[in-house]
Amino acid sequence: MNYTIFGESHGPAIGVTLTGVPAGLALDREAVRREMARRAPGRDDISTARREADEVKILSGMFEGKTTGTPLCAVIENTDTRSGDYAATKDLARPGHADWPAQVRYGGNQDYRGGGHFSGRLTAPLVFAGAVAKQLLAEKGVLVAAHISSIYGVSDASAEDPESLLAAASKPFPVLDDAAGEAMRQAILEAKGDQDSVGGSIECAVFGLPAGLGSPDFGENVEGIFSQYLFAVPAVKAVAFGAGTAFSLMRGSEANDPLYVDENGRVCAEQNCAGGVNGGITNGMPVVFEVTMRPTPSIARTQFTVDMAKMENAELRLKGRHDPCVVPRAVPVIEAAAALAACRLLGM
Repeated sequence: MNYTIFGESHGPAIGVTLTGVPAGLALDREAVRREMARRAPGRDDISTARREADEVKILSGMFEGKTTGTPLCAVIENTDTRSGDYAATKDLARPGHADWPAQVRYGGNQDYRGGGHFSGRLTAPLVFAGAVAKQLLAEKGVLVAAHISSIYGVSDASAEDPESLLAAASKPFPVLDDAAGEAMRQAILEAKGDQDSVGGSIECAVFGLPAGLGSPDFGENVEGIFSQYLFAVPAVKAVAFGAGTAFSLMRGSEANDPLYVDENGRVCAEQNCAGGVNGGITNGMPVVFEVTMRPTPSIARTQFTVDMAKMENAELRLKGRHDPCVVPRAVPVIEAAAALAACRLLGM
C-alpha cells in the first residue's frame, strides 16, 4: 500500500491517494473522524488559532461503505486561510523552514503561503491514510499507539502496555502522567508568551508484529523502513529505537534483553532495550521508538535571514498563526506514519 499526499497549506484543498488498499475493508468513518480530530488545529491555547474542521471527503475507492481495491482518494478542504499574512515576507527565507531549499529546488515556482506543500498542514491527509492503515492492521491483531514522552525537558512516564497508551491517546493532552502533562503545557505557554516555541519527543509502540519480519539488507531493514516513513513527517529530526541514545550509557550486561519461553511457548524478552528489532528483523517484542521534533520554526521574534529576490541580508518578523509546540498535535501523525510502515512490513 503506497500513498501520495497532494495540495498546499493555503490552496483549496489537501489530500491523499492510497494505492494497493485491499478490497472489502468496511471503513469505520467514525474512527477516521476521531483520528482527524486528534490532530485538528484551533482546539486550545497551545495550538495555532487557525480553525479547520478537517472533514474528509472520499472521492474514489469506496462503494457502499467498503473499499473497492482501486485507488482510494480523499480530500480535506482548507477553509480558514489568511494568505495575506505571507505576502509581505514572501521573498524572505524563514529560518528553520524549507523556503531556501525549495527556492533552489523549484526555481521560485513553489507556493510560499503558509509553507505550501512543506507545511505541517499536510499531515492531515497523512492521518487519514494512517487511519485506514490502522483498521487494516487491527484485522491482523496489530495495534499502534503513542504518547508525548517529553517537551522542553519535562518527561512523561515510559509506556509499557497498549492499554495505558490508548488511555493517553483519548486525552486532549496525550500523556500518561497528567502532572507531567501540566508542566509541559506550562512550558509551551511560557514560550508562547515569549514569542518563541519549544520542541519535544513522542514515544510510539507497535504491538502484535510477529517475529521474523524485515531483513538485515538495505531497503528491508525494519528500523530503516520505519525511519523512512517517520522522517517524511515535518519537524521530525531524530528517530531512536528501544533504548536509543541511552545505549551509550550502558554496559552490554544492561543493554542485552534476556530471553525466556512463556507459558504459550512464545519466546519473549525480560526487557526491550532493542525496541523489538535485532539484526534489522522483528523479534516478536513490541517495536518501540521515539521521535524528536524540533521547535516550531515560525516564531514572532525578529530573526536574521536573506532576501531571496535581492540576494542580500535581511531581517524577518513573522505574522500569522502558528503552534508554539507541534508535539501534542503530532502524536496521531506519528501513529499514522508507523501504521503505514507496519503495513509495508506485513506486505499489505
